[in-house]
Amino acid sequence: MSDLSIELHWQRAEPELAAGRYSAAHTVQFNGSHEIVVDAAPDWGGDPSNTNPEQALASALSSCHMMTFLALAAKAGWPVASYHDHAVAHLGKNARGQMAVTRIDLHPVVRFETGFEIAPEVLQEMQHRAHRYCFIANTLAESVDVNIL
Repeated sequence: MSDLSIELHWQRAEPELAAGRYSAAHTVQFNGSHEIVVDAAPDWGGDPSNTNPEQALASALSSCHMMTFLALAAKAGWPVASYHDHAVAHLGKNARGQMAVTRIDLHPVVRFETGFEIAPEVLQEMQHRAHRYCFIANTLAESVDVNIL
């Protein structure tokens, strides 16, 4: 199977590494070219204009779910015209009392070419199949809710 990697770089900007008085902002580079600035979540002192790991996790799940859905829809001959999702990562304490992403909600909206219609329950079943086959969802186990609109 594949090994997929990123490059991460953080450099201290402050005179010393002191609790609560340093920036966690860092860069993550994908495929040697695309780079984003990542920081702690705003509730933990991060800059809200930067991406945070919790958002990146929700993004990874949403992207994987969409790609799995599109693959299944293509096999079924469904003429998908667009796909939109609003993914939300929920922070809280897990069963061990540790801070964690306790749940990620997906809210996919699928639009088809004009004239194609599918029963809502059939679309919902396809979304559930996409969830079952998504690599990232399988990694996260039970912390994902797919809310079909």
